[in-house]
Amino acid sequence: MPMVGRDTELKVLAALVGGPGDRSGILIEGEPGIGKSSLVEETVAMAAAAGLRVLRTAGVEAEHGLDYAGLQRLLYPLRRAFDALPARQFESLTTALGMSDAVGEPSPHLVGLAALTLLADLAAEQPLLVVAEDVHWLDPASAEVLAFVARRIDSEPVAMVATVRDGTSSPLHEAELTAMRLGPLSDEDANAVLDSTAPELSAQGRRRVLAEAHGNPLALTELPTAVGDLAEPAPTLPLTERLERAFSARSAALPERTRSALLVAALDDGDSVAETLAAAGILLGSAVGADILAPAVAARLIDIGSGTVTFRHPLVRSALVAAATDEERRRAHLALADLLAESPDRQVWHRAAGTAGADEEVAATLEDVAERSRHRGGAVAALERAAALSATPGRRADRLLRAAELAVDSGHRDTADRLVDTARTLPLTPAQEATAKWLVSGFEDGMRESPSRIGELAALAASVAADGYPDPALRIMWGAAMRCFWSEPGPETRRAVLAVADTFGIPDGDPRKLAIDSIVAPFERGEQVLRHLRALAATTGRDPEVDHFLSSAAYQVGAFDLAAQFAGAAAPGFRSAGRLGLLTRALAIQAWSLARLGDLAAAAPIAAEAAAFARETAAPFMHAVVIAVQAEIAALRGDYVQAAELTADAERTGLAAGARPVLATVQLTRGLIALGEGRFDDAFIDLARIHDPRDPSYSPALRACFLTELAEAAVRAGQTDAAAELLRGLEPVAESTSSPALHIGMRYARAVLAGDSAGKLFTAALEADLTGWPAERGRLHLAYGEWLRRQRRVVESRTHLRTARETFDALGFTAWSERARLELRSAGESSPNRDPDARERLTPHELSIAQLAAQGLTNREIGQRLYLSHRTVSTHLHRIFPKLGISSRGDLAALLPTEDEPAR
Repeated sequence: MPMVGRDTELKVLAALVGGPGDRSGILIEGEPGIGKSSLVEETVAMAAAAGLRVLRTAGVEAEHGLDYAGLQRLLYPLRRAFDALPARQFESLTTALGMSDAVGEPSPHLVGLAALTLLADLAAEQPLLVVAEDVHWLDPASAEVLAFVARRIDSEPVAMVATVRDGTSSPLHEAELTAMRLGPLSDEDANAVLDSTAPELSAQGRRRVLAEAHGNPLALTELPTAVGDLAEPAPTLPLTERLERAFSARSAALPERTRSALLVAALDDGDSVAETLAAAGILLGSAVGADILAPAVAARLIDIGSGTVTFRHPLVRSALVAAATDEERRRAHLALADLLAESPDRQVWHRAAGTAGADEEVAATLEDVAERSRHRGGAVAALERAAALSATPGRRADRLLRAAELAVDSGHRDTADRLVDTARTLPLTPAQEATAKWLVSGFEDGMRESPSRIGELAALAASVAADGYPDPALRIMWGAAMRCFWSEPGPETRRAVLAVADTFGIPDGDPRKLAIDSIVAPFERGEQVLRHLRALAATTGRDPEVDHFLSSAAYQVGAFDLAAQFAGAAAPGFRSAGRLGLLTRALAIQAWSLARLGDLAAAAPIAAEAAAFARETAAPFMHAVVIAVQAEIAALRGDYVQAAELTADAERTGLAAGARPVLATVQLTRGLIALGEGRFDDAFIDLARIHDPRDPSYSPALRACFLTELAEAAVRAGQTDAAAELLRGLEPVAESTSSPALHIGMRYARAVLAGDSAGKLFTAALEADLTGWPAERGRLHLAYGEWLRRQRRVVESRTHLRTARETFDALGFTAWSERARLELRSAGESSPNRDPDARERLTPHELSIAQLAAQGLTNREIGQRLYLSHRTVSTHLHRIFPKLGISSRGDLAALLPTEDEPAR
């Protein structure tokens, strides 16, 4: 019968398949039986009529632990096209789908990029509709890949339709899919369904069904056949359970042998009729034929076709499983296990499900499954089941904690919390207790915890190291250090953390030790950290994790030129391995550092990419950091409206969690906005807050990084005495470390605060090494030129003001450019109007694509760098060319030169 009561939804779906590429797709949500599958079938029919190729997959509860099972169902029909994929994508995809002998876990993001490339290439020949039903039951690996694809098909001729059951969660909820919620049918439509499906129903039965169905189409279709068996006149069971009972009642009338075969089919993680019959034969002790399932087909519980068995609705499957006894389910699982000797991973899952009580042999086999799992979600499930089968509490705890560690690595906090809580119900060894304590605290770098936790972690690390476990101890110390970055525990706690770290016997030049020292004691240990960083600067590119630790250390001690270099070296390794969590952190450090140096053209697209990845990897505090950097960039470019909006966005997250680096950057941006708008009192107040230990934006390391802005605001606000006092407080710090940011700021501040005697101080500041710090050099020239003009040395001032204007024009520092122009005009020299740089006509995302194209990368290479399909890159380039007034990518190199190539 045609669908009833879904005209609005059908129009929306028709628009989707009529214009794939106009939007990513639709996620249909609703309770079981509400009509999600029927809508999908109507959509598939419309897509076929519109000439789209349809690819389908579905989540199956029995396959939830099988890595990439859903993706294999979707992409295996396209296997002949795999050869056209780039090598790393081909390797990742074939490994994920079990079509390669390669070992190890492929990056889910590289698998996602391979799937995206494959679908985009095929869609260029014929538009595609991707259908994913019951995504709440998809294995986690497949769900993550589909979410990755959904976020990136908005400009591809690919549409996606997915269905999900109410009250469940899936990565597809976080993708760029439009939610379509299905509610119950109206009374009029419900009556129309009954007229069509059960016209012979009595008036009393009709009222009963309508009351119990509550507008659910499946209930309206199925309950009429069971209305006579429903004894309660006012049922209290949820509709789902009543439907399951209706299906159970229907199956109860089947022959016993048919019920046994149906149970095997319901528990099977495949849909092969031959496999079901073979396992049923093992269960029943004799071979069986397809006729054994004929009564179930007649009862409208299953359909058989093309060698597969399909349940008419997932509730039929769950009803059959729920109706069976524990012993019946175990025997069916063991029959399947006996059949699957050539599929060891599937076999062990069925053997585990068929095992009652402890079985160390099966548990060990599950550990092997976890070890070779192609996705950490599957490994977590295998280890958790292995823990349940463990023969001793110690082994159970080990497996639970290992599963929790993998859940932490995968970003699944709820799972990690649950596993650690379960482990803590067992008697734990000191090492296990230590592992339990640091595991969950790794989420969000302990942002939600009390600062007192830092001292506890340091003591725990000392205990674990003393017990002979240096690596876990070092991980705990890194956790303590990161808490010192985000929060401010006070000098006593910082000294305690350092004292513990110093007992580990780690060489001072070890990148991990440098990172810990720089975070916990950025000034006290700053000089020795800087010495090692300068020596290691020539060794980048060998190990991204090492470069990442070094970039963190350089950032903390104010060596932003080195921080940008190390972070830039770390990013490619994390990118190629698909490690988006660490890539996000590397990009954040790189963008923050480049913005401070003044390279806004490079910082803007990096910050935009970091923000996108922070959202994708559910890292709210890293996202807030990057948003704050984007706000700073907007303020430096003179876009104060956008800067204020971004600042408010970052502050919401920063205040809620007390994230001091976020709030310090927020106050910097507020100061920049106030300076640009001539609100100098506000600017000084905003910037001085970073130096107040009682203020939430106080940051021991970052307070030394914004002295240039603070001093300028102080002079213009008449707060020179207050600024001089702050400067005196930093003098002892400056004597202990050669931090570039600190000393550049100190030299500037001393000069602008010196009044009539500032000449020699400006000269000394300009003679210092400012290689790689163009913004600071420009500010010095501007301030010196302004001072010279006030001293009536007008001719001398012009040289410095002209240099400042040219520097700020090149950097895109709009407000500073205008200041330099005004000063030059007052010095008797006019300035040409500044034309917007090509970079400023593009969005940050467009700029990153254009810059890579200008370097000669192909669309495919750009796509691999930015996790986009090459066709999406092509689409963006065709939008970019008109903005820049060019007609081909060959013109990009002239407009967007690389750092060492001047613009022509």
